[in-house]
Amino acid sequence: MNPTTVQLVGATLFALAIAHTFSVKYFERLAHRYPNHSGSFHFLGEVEAVFGFWALVFVLFKFSITGKAATVDYLEGRNFTEPMFVFVIMVIAASKPVVDLASFLVRAITRSLPLRASAKPQAFYFLLLGFVPLLGSLITEPAAMTLAALLLRDHFFSKNISTKLKYATVGALFVNISIGGTLTAYAAPPVLMVAQTWNWTTPFMFAEFGWRAALAVTINALAVTLLFARELRRLEFHASEGARIDTPWSIVIVSLLFLAGVVFFAHYDSVFMGIFLFFLGFATAYEKYQDRLILREALMVGFFLAGLVVLGAQQAWWLQPLLTKMSPDAVYFGSTALTAITDNAAITYLASLVPNLSDEFKYMVVAGAVTGGGLTVIANAPNPAGYSILKGSFPDQAIGAGGLLLAALPPTIVAIFCFYVLRVFVG
Repeated sequence: MNPTTVQLVGATLFALAIAHTFSVKYFERLAHRYPNHSGSFHFLGEVEAVFGFWALVFVLFKFSITGKAATVDYLEGRNFTEPMFVFVIMVIAASKPVVDLASFLVRAITRSLPLRASAKPQAFYFLLLGFVPLLGSLITEPAAMTLAALLLRDHFFSKNISTKLKYATVGALFVNISIGGTLTAYAAPPVLMVAQTWNWTTPFMFAEFGWRAALAVTINALAVTLLFARELRRLEFHASEGARIDTPWSIVIVSLLFLAGVVFFAHYDSVFMGIFLFFLGFATAYEKYQDRLILREALMVGFFLAGLVVLGAQQAWWLQPLLTKMSPDAVYFGSTALTAITDNAAITYLASLVPNLSDEFKYMVVAGAVTGGGLTVIANAPNPAGYSILKGSFPDQAIGAGGLLLAALPPTIVAIFCFYVLRVFVG
């Protein structure tokens, strides 16, 4: 490896950005200590702003070294479709008609279960952690994360539940979303990066990944539900609440069509951005059936992911050789670990550039990437969306990086069992 000065600086700034994500609470404390500069410290204390900030530092450095033309060419060569898609899908999926429908469906399933009333809150919680992440294989992972996070926030996090339960929920949610999108070939970002190159179809994904993902998601959701069964049992589930949708069905159906259109054209930013602009007009025309659109939150998440795209491209010089030197077994655990400090889509994209990989190697690198997708905020593209929605329910308005890592480890171990142990020892 003979990295250039720009590549070395890019890797250094990437490492600083990772360290920054673990230090956001420190900047919040500085904001209280130095009120005259609280605005700047509050900005640096936003996890969603971290990678965008360090990407700006990198762009300014590159501009000073290589000049305007080379810097603009570099930015023009980056693919910002995913940040734009996550921004759009977050706003539409979090709109009131879509959230009301999702809540109605999950509550209807809960009411239909032959359980006593005291067990209904646990069943509702289980479905939000188990059913909605698997739904991500149809509506994409970012949309599933948005819906699950909003419903968990409104129905559980807004009540007086323990911080321990909140962290356990977020850890399981992030892992389940990461693996829950692998039943199809278009819903999970790390799968999207390789599906066309390696000719992975939806039937292939379901046969190789889908049933393992469904098993792991179910185990994780059930384990957290049973572990906190006593606390969940104390919460109330009103059977009549959510039994009907106040929003007219015509508004709900049109909103779903907007959501479906964005999902269908997820690879074409000019198309789904046009659909999004029509959605904004529709939401404004029928404002009385909408709550506040989460434009700011979605923009911050898009900013985070765009920064990750800019800085992540500078890591290929060390990451790709590291992956290709590993055996299939080693690459599974290597990609699981590396995903936590990079991004699982970046891992699989770099692997897709290497010719003549064995089928076993391909499986292991993707399985490892989705397995580690819940360990940190940056490990999977939908994670910042869930973080943005749920962070206000935690002490200091932030989800601690260490707490998230510890909470995500048990469900990650379950994913390792389903994706690796069952594959190696059972087949």
